[in-house]
Amino acid sequence: MSAVVLLALGLGLMALGYFVYSKFIAEKIFRLDPDFKTPAHEFEDGVDFVPTNRYVLWGHHFTSVAGAAPIVGPAIAVIWGWLPAFLWVSIGTVVFAGVHDTGAVWASVRNKARSVGSLTGDVVGKRARSVFMIVIFLLLLMVNAVFAVVIAGLMMKFSSAVVPVWGAILVALIIGQLIYRRILSLAVVSVIGVVALYALIGIGPSVPVQMPEQVGALSGNAVWILILFGYAAIASLLPVWMLLQPRDYINGLQLFIGLIILYGALVMFNPALVAPMYNTNLPEGTPSMLPLLFVTIACGAISGFHGLVAGGTTSKQLNKETDARFVGYFGAVGEGMLALGAILAATAGFATYGEWSAMYDAFGKGGVNAFVEGGAYIISNGIGLPETTAATLLTVMAALFAGTTMDTGLRLQRYIFQEWGEIYNQQWMKKPAIATLLAVVSCLVLAFGAGADGSGGLIIWPLFGTTNQLLAGLTLLVVTVILVRLGRPMWYTLAPLIFLMVMTVLALFAQLKSFYEAENYFLLGLDIVVLVASILVAMECAAALKRVRQEKVDATS
Repeated sequence: MSAVVLLALGLGLMALGYFVYSKFIAEKIFRLDPDFKTPAHEFEDGVDFVPTNRYVLWGHHFTSVAGAAPIVGPAIAVIWGWLPAFLWVSIGTVVFAGVHDTGAVWASVRNKARSVGSLTGDVVGKRARSVFMIVIFLLLLMVNAVFAVVIAGLMMKFSSAVVPVWGAILVALIIGQLIYRRILSLAVVSVIGVVALYALIGIGPSVPVQMPEQVGALSGNAVWILILFGYAAIASLLPVWMLLQPRDYINGLQLFIGLIILYGALVMFNPALVAPMYNTNLPEGTPSMLPLLFVTIACGAISGFHGLVAGGTTSKQLNKETDARFVGYFGAVGEGMLALGAILAATAGFATYGEWSAMYDAFGKGGVNAFVEGGAYIISNGIGLPETTAATLLTVMAALFAGTTMDTGLRLQRYIFQEWGEIYNQQWMKKPAIATLLAVVSCLVLAFGAGADGSGGLIIWPLFGTTNQLLAGLTLLVVTVILVRLGRPMWYTLAPLIFLMVMTVLALFAQLKSFYEAENYFLLGLDIVVLVASILVAMECAAALKRVRQEKVDATS
């Protein structure tokens, strides 16, 4: 089958979702009000609460939620065949992720930009809030620790990407000043930023920066991880307009241009999908597709991390409530397009089935390497760009998005410590610098606790998918309860919630069995914790909905 046909089908479904389904959800279910005074205006402080142009805010939200996960998950899941991955990404983006992200932004904006974790205490109950906060903390630990490993690994392997990755920070700082101080129009600033980024990508191969394999007692990989956390700590304390917004906005534009290049090359090259539609020749040890497909591909279909960004940073910058549709739903569509690109690169980016099967000789293989190598093959054959340059382009794309997610993730982790300070009346934890220090230390303990190379976060990464989907279920639960209280239709959020919770619990049981057989008792214990949390969430979900519906019956009787 031609990869162009799959591309057209995927983009068509996502366009239908945004122009038709999201309009219905925004107007009839969430009833977004352009005259509602958003927290960005109510609590404007120039640091975290900043009314923001919707295009700039979309760039922040989209690149914060995208990261490396919508590349890694789909590029691993195609081991089961391209059709299951394609269907879950396409349907998940339209029916699950878009509604989840828009609903999370709306719920937070309507409640003074409080995080969904904090809202859970009021909407569902204190027990659910406790579970939510633990799950959030675990997820942020995983994201921050692992994305640092991903970026460090990319810079160690592709030395040509170092200058573009770090040069993008300087570009963002300059762009931030130009936008915030209204020195130039947004259109002009956008052109300048994109040109500067691609100039850096062009320069990268000419000035490779290679970190030594060993720096004193630390590996080169570990040194990069420490540098990344030092940068992320500073970035999390700066006003959002200074670095976070412009970095995310320019990266968002860069991604879309990168996708246009990849999609354009795909159309011109018109390769066949060498991977099977449904793989019946799975490598030994590959787990069952059901239910693990739905947790292997989280970002790109639906992801709980999106709810953290929506209620953590995005809701504090929303200029008008109606912007939630563009920022939230179209942000999910953008991530779905990235996941679709990852599927195409990982299934059509190989000359033969033999080359593809050599890449996917075991479960967990593929990922970023399949995306970069497969995408570079397509771009090189489609538009004639040298494979080295194409690989640098895709590597920088993956590293920049992992970096923006890490920036936002550490800021969100700082918010979690500050919220704990608020909940437990610990004034010292509410100070930004101390909360940031606690966030960094907790990540570094995980990263370096299992070895000097800083890759400790990879130990618990197998639980990312289930933990992430549990968090998405909790977010949908909060939004559903709010809708029921307002007397609005609930099935548009409840149906995805039920499906997600069933698949997550089944996946947890499947992982429980595999961890036990592998005698991995550490992950076995963590799996049990997440499984218990899932069951508690399901029970709280049923109890909260029953309680709210009974309250409405009593009020009308």
